[in-house]
Amino acid sequence: MAPTRLTSVDEIPENGSYLFTVRESHGSKEEVILVKQPDCVEAWKNFCQHETDQRLDRGMGVAMREGEIICPKHGSMFDACSGDCDNGKAEGLSLVPVDISVNRGVVYLTDDACEFLHEGGIDADDDMPGSSSHLQF
Repeated sequence: MAPTRLTSVDEIPENGSYLFTVRESHGSKEEVILVKQPDCVEAWKNFCQHETDQRLDRGMGVAMREGEIICPKHGSMFDACSGDCDNGKAEGLSLVPVDISVNRGVVYLTDDACEFLHEGGIDADDDMPGSSSHLQF
């Protein structure tokens, strides 16, 4: 599958996320978040490893502090670049990665198991803009 252009690196909030929806190879829809830090741009499936029905980005951008994504339900913090958690109820777990690449400031979906559907969450109307809020603590 050819890479799909998602967005530019500049459009990803410094302390937040860019939310989009994919269809996985087995047919189900999944939300994915793009996050950036000074040394990385990463894509993660939009759920906490402690409770997989708990979204990290509820449509307003993820909460971040000092390079970590904060679960809004129980406060576990995941490193934005590695996806690893070393505290709280999700300690020892890692976020599920989605393959992307960055070329000349543009982010592409390169994960063969995921087909880009639209910006925003699963429940978002296809005509609505995606999430790019700047939720901060």
